[in-house]
Amino acid sequence: MSHRAFETDCLVIGSGIAGLSTALKLAESGHSVAVLSAAPTMVESNTVYAQGGIILEAAQRNADSLVEDILEAGGRINYLPAVQQLATLGPQLVRDVLIDKARVAFDASDDEGLHLTREGGHSEPRIIHRADETGRSIEESLFAYCKTNPRIRFLPQTTAVNLLMTSHHGLDRTLIHEPARCFGAFVFDQTAGEVYAIQAAHTVLATGGLGQLFLHNTNSRFARGDGIALADRAGCRLESLEYIQFHPTTFFKAGCPRFLVSEALRGEGAVLVNALGERFLSKYLPQYPIPELGPRDKVSQAIHQEMLSTGASCVFLDISHKPSEWVRERFPFVYRNCRRYGIDVTVEPIPVVPGAHYSCGGVWVDLEGRTTVRNLWATGEVSCTGLHGANRLASTSLLEGLVWGHRAALAISAGLEKDRPRFPSIEPWELGTAHVDPSFLSQDWLTLKHTMWNYVGLIKTESRLSRADGILRELARGIETFYRRAQLSDALIGLRHASLVAIRVLEASIANPKSLGCYHRGDLEI
Repeated sequence: MSHRAFETDCLVIGSGIAGLSTALKLAESGHSVAVLSAAPTMVESNTVYAQGGIILEAAQRNADSLVEDILEAGGRINYLPAVQQLATLGPQLVRDVLIDKARVAFDASDDEGLHLTREGGHSEPRIIHRADETGRSIEESLFAYCKTNPRIRFLPQTTAVNLLMTSHHGLDRTLIHEPARCFGAFVFDQTAGEVYAIQAAHTVLATGGLGQLFLHNTNSRFARGDGIALADRAGCRLESLEYIQFHPTTFFKAGCPRFLVSEALRGEGAVLVNALGERFLSKYLPQYPIPELGPRDKVSQAIHQEMLSTGASCVFLDISHKPSEWVRERFPFVYRNCRRYGIDVTVEPIPVVPGAHYSCGGVWVDLEGRTTVRNLWATGEVSCTGLHGANRLASTSLLEGLVWGHRAALAISAGLEKDRPRFPSIEPWELGTAHVDPSFLSQDWLTLKHTMWNYVGLIKTESRLSRADGILRELARGIETFYRRAQLSDALIGLRHASLVAIRVLEASIANPKSLGCYHRGDLEI
């Protein structure tokens, strides 16, 4: 076994708000924790890219109002106990963890309280934020606070390869007759180029989403579905993978990278217009007094229909009617990044298209984050708590990660007080030696992304899904065969994870013929 192998009470795979909040509570309870990130730094996660904000005040004043908004956005297939848990526990955790401990500098209002804004699908202003870089502010502040706790060990540039399972990895073969149990993971040190084992009494998946499966997306480059793939290979139940939310407004300009244009712009009065400068949403969403504030799925589909009817490659989001100085101060991220690519949002509209944004499904968990595999937990976007139903309400994702991270940590801590499972002896990892041509990885990623975007994207049809099935399965077979003898890299591991998750998303889509929320089946052609 490599000298780098070690043991810990809990292994947390992922370093966004879900992973950090889990690790923090466990460490505060006296337990040792190791936190992994495949990224070069621990603060690179989907949390960083969350521009809008996190729910606070309305949940304290009127939880029923928030519950109703979440149910309405989710097509009313949400798991009500999960919705109620978020609405009742969330606000105090925001205050205790983010405001009092991490000291996140949320924006203040004129009366010295926290500024509340409103986003699409919300019936009232109830969202606190830090300009349009709320996620980055939360991530950096929470990580800085976590670093002050010596019980937490941070491992950047470390990619989870496979979960350690008693049903597969123990040298004592009598263990296969017991219920399968997770006891850590094999991880790849990107710098050293070696694989070693971290054995843990409990393991938490907090790897974020799967947006990178799609050509146009708003996610971190490490949001490849890693945790879903790890869980699937371990035998976990997956749920609702077809419900992938496409954000209505992703920056679109030929030759430029895509990035999220926050929903908060529409909350502050930005309007969507076509190439002629005409507001068009009311044609498709007449039921909403302010159609720009309709649920994301409906706004995304309306944009898609307008693009089809006009033949345009994008539509435009216009906030230029607001004072220039106010726009720059309220939306520094959007202003700065649009200027970088030649768009001045204070005087001209922003070209936008829908982009893959958030996975409402994932690894099935209960109200405490338990998966269907013993000693394996999942928190945040990688999980399916039932909170979102068929479509996520804006600004619930950060809060979900915080709440379920806290709840999972409490349950894990209670379990450790009663029982500390033994770690079986295992065989060391055998590294492959075959050279990997970078062009193969690049081409396979492009094939996967284009296939998912064109055939398993915003609108799915039977013929498109059938076409994707042939392409993705052939791609996965080739990747899996080559992977077993190749020199490992984060890119290859991520591609293997992504190819499996793409097939699981495809299978969930084929099995569900009914449009609902962010999932749309139809015969329209792109």
